[in-house]
Amino acid sequence: MTDTSEQDRVLIFDTTLRDGEQSPGATMSHTEKLEIAALLDEMGVDIIEAGFPIASEGDFEAVSEIAKNAKNSVICGLSRAQIPDIERAWEAVKHAPRPRIHTFIGTSPLHRAIPNLTMDEMAERIHETVTHARNLCEDVQWSPMDATRTEHDYLCRVVEIAIRAGATTINIPDTVGYTAPRESAELIRMLIERVPGADTVIFSTHCHNDLGMATANSLAAVEAGARQIECTINGLGERAGNTALEEVVMALRVRNDIMPFATGIDTTKIMNISRRVSQVSGFPVQYNKAIVGKNAFAHESGIHQDGMLKNSETFEIMRPQDIGLSGTSLPLGKHSGRAALRAKLRDMGYEMGDNQLKDVFVRFKSLADRKKEVYDDDLIALLRDAGAADQNERIKVKFLRVVCGTEAPQSADLILEIDGVETRETCQGDGPVDATFKAIKALFPTTARLQLYQVHAVTEGTDAQATVSVRLEEDGKIVTGQSSDTDTVVASAKAYVNALNRLLVRREKSAPDSDVKTVKYTDTV
Repeated sequence: MTDTSEQDRVLIFDTTLRDGEQSPGATMSHTEKLEIAALLDEMGVDIIEAGFPIASEGDFEAVSEIAKNAKNSVICGLSRAQIPDIERAWEAVKHAPRPRIHTFIGTSPLHRAIPNLTMDEMAERIHETVTHARNLCEDVQWSPMDATRTEHDYLCRVVEIAIRAGATTINIPDTVGYTAPRESAELIRMLIERVPGADTVIFSTHCHNDLGMATANSLAAVEAGARQIECTINGLGERAGNTALEEVVMALRVRNDIMPFATGIDTTKIMNISRRVSQVSGFPVQYNKAIVGKNAFAHESGIHQDGMLKNSETFEIMRPQDIGLSGTSLPLGKHSGRAALRAKLRDMGYEMGDNQLKDVFVRFKSLADRKKEVYDDDLIALLRDAGAADQNERIKVKFLRVVCGTEAPQSADLILEIDGVETRETCQGDGPVDATFKAIKALFPTTARLQLYQVHAVTEGTDAQATVSVRLEEDGKIVTGQSSDTDTVVASAKAYVNALNRLLVRREKSAPDSDVKTVKYTDTV
């Protein structure tokens, strides 16, 4: 294997806070964005796309604060090919030690029709906006949205214009997940060979996963000459998601023999940030997800277990420790003390202050009294709920009693605390969960529609915690709530209330609280 110091460097551009947050229901709070940005910076991400500053006042403030707190990463703000967008992006990122403006416009025939621009008119706008961005910031990234469905001659033409106007990075987005690995490589190779000045910029790849090929397409682009990969933690993103950071980083590390490229990512921090992004976004990681899934290092087959006992390399191509796992999942119990809990959390990648630990320890003891053994996954669920409780929630579940079974009508007796005032309601329904949800809606009326109700066990056994996910939609706003409890109905009530609290935050964020108009940006790179 070639020494990584002698290998071509591939820059990791993380867009979890921008493209990832566009996933329906994945909106993060201001505090959560700052926390995720700090974790990304700490793990060695080269560029953090912190948001879309003109989208809302909340987005602007988050990007600006992330820029001020940045230590190592370039902080990037997204903007459309419009002067007000670009100036707003610059205002947000200019505080960063290393700021970047990322501006884009759709160049395929389908996307050119949206602003109703001719090829020449679009070329002129690209020149004008990239030039303006470069006059504000030395580091400018430009993207031809839907590049993989843009005519090659025209793509070459507009890429050349962007380079001449001062772009330092040219990003080639597969906006709708349309391309395949060979085509992805050929497109990058064609641009490098045909476009004058291509050797003066960095080519980047931004792939969506609609056909399940985002990682393969990104790696193929790197082999063809791209030196920046745009990705998100857990592959979070709209529709089928984006290229997963953990997948491309670990692929380059594990198969360095055939892909001799280096990144600056501290891979031991992958698992921690994966769990945290899952918690704050409300999007659980599928069990068989590559690298970070619960089953990624699990072996149940007798043949596999026998092989693992003799030599772990028999069925594992990487070590759990490489991504920040301890390699074991030893349970704690009701007799475990605070020191044992702190040590376990530290092994899992969670460092917390004394006050945080005090709160988590109380929750842990409460869970341990109801559960014989508390496993790693129980603790992760517990931390998620503790994090949700830290956000000044307007609605809280204070009391719940349900009646269910084959004889009596199913009912729920519920007390909610709403803005500090406790109110009570009893409702009947088609089962205890339906009755509980009806009681919540009776106490806090809303037009939000339930899009998803999902339950899965955190661990095995009849005393296992259930994690419930609830997705609500109201006037185009989609939010996801999660909660865990050994009582599935209690977890359901708390998840529904968690979603309502997130909906209230979304309402506040979209309220006209400044002279900056909120922008709906579902159609971006």
